[in-house]
Amino acid sequence: MAARVVVTRAVPEPALELLRASADVWVSPHDRALSDDELREAVAGADAVVTMLHDRVDGALLDAAGPKLRVVANLAVGYDNVDVAAASARGVVVTNTPGVLTDATADLAMGLLLAVTRRLGEGERLLRAGTPWDWAMDFMLGSGLQGKSLGVVGLGAIGRATARRAWAFGMEIAYTQRHRAEAAIEAALGGARFVEREELLASADVVSLHCPLTAETHHLIDAAALRAMRPTAYLVNTARGPVVDEAALVEALRSRVIAGAALDVFEHEPEVHPGLLELDNVVIAPHLGSATVETRNAMAMLAARNALAVLAGDDPPTPVKP
Repeated sequence: MAARVVVTRAVPEPALELLRASADVWVSPHDRALSDDELREAVAGADAVVTMLHDRVDGALLDAAGPKLRVVANLAVGYDNVDVAAASARGVVVTNTPGVLTDATADLAMGLLLAVTRRLGEGERLLRAGTPWDWAMDFMLGSGLQGKSLGVVGLGAIGRATARRAWAFGMEIAYTQRHRAEAAIEAALGGARFVEREELLASADVVSLHCPLTAETHHLIDAAALRAMRPTAYLVNTARGPVVDEAALVEALRSRVIAGAALDVFEHEPEVHPGLLELDNVVIAPHLGSATVETRNAMAMLAARNALAVLAGDDPPTPVKP
C-alpha cells in the first residue's frame, strides 16, 4: 500500500504533485489552521505529516497519528511548534525548511527597517486619510542609516543576510549570540563586532531579532531590555513573536523609551496587541517574511522531499537534530 501523507494546509501544487507520485496524499480542505481535535483526527494512521508553523505537534498529536508515523516535515525554518524530543522518543524524524527562505526574510527585515526609520507607513496613512500636507524642512523627519549601527541578535543565515543588506546601506554591524562567528563571516560583514547582549542593546541604533524561539529566548526583549536601548533606537522582529514581550513593547513605544518598532511576527499570532494598532511609531506586517511565490514554492518542495526521503528509508535533506 502507498504511504499516507497528511498535509495540514494547502501548499503549492508542484509539491503536492511530487508527493502524489509516491504516496496517498490528504490535504486539509480548510483554508485555516486546524484545531487540535481536527489535527489529531486528520493524522490518524499517517506515515508522514507535512505541518505548518501554526500546528502544535506534541505528544498527544504524535500518539493520535499512531505507530506508522515516521516523519513530521515542518514547513518553516523554526520548529518551536514541534516537540522534537517527543518525536524522537517515538522514532519520528522531524525536518524543517532552512536556507530557501533566507533572502526573502532578510529582504523583508530590511524593508521593515527602512519603513520604520523613514516613517513610510505613517506617511502612507496620512495620504490615504486625505490629511492636508505640504512640503517643509521639518515635515515627517525620519532617521538615516549611513554610519548607524545594526545590532543583530542571532547571526544565523537570516541574520547574516540582513546584516549584509544593512552594511550595503552604510551601517556598521554588531551581533550577539552564544558563540562568536568565524573571522571570515565577520570580515564579510565589514568587520562585524561580537558583543554581549547588554552592550548590543545599549549601543545599537537598530536592534534586529533573528534568534529561534526557545525557553531561553522567550521574552528576551522585555521591559528591562527595552529600557537598556537608546531612546533613538528601533526594534525589528522577523523571528518569532514571543521573543518580545508585546505588552512591554507597547508601553515602551507609548512613552518613547525607544523611537519605534517594526514587526512581522506577534506574541499571540494571529492576534495583534491593540496598542500596536494605535501607535504611529510602529510598522506591522502579517508574517510576510517568506511570502514570495518563489520562496513558498521552494519551501513546499523541500518539505515534500524531506517527507519522501524518510519514507524511502533515506536521510532527509534538512533534518532537525534531536
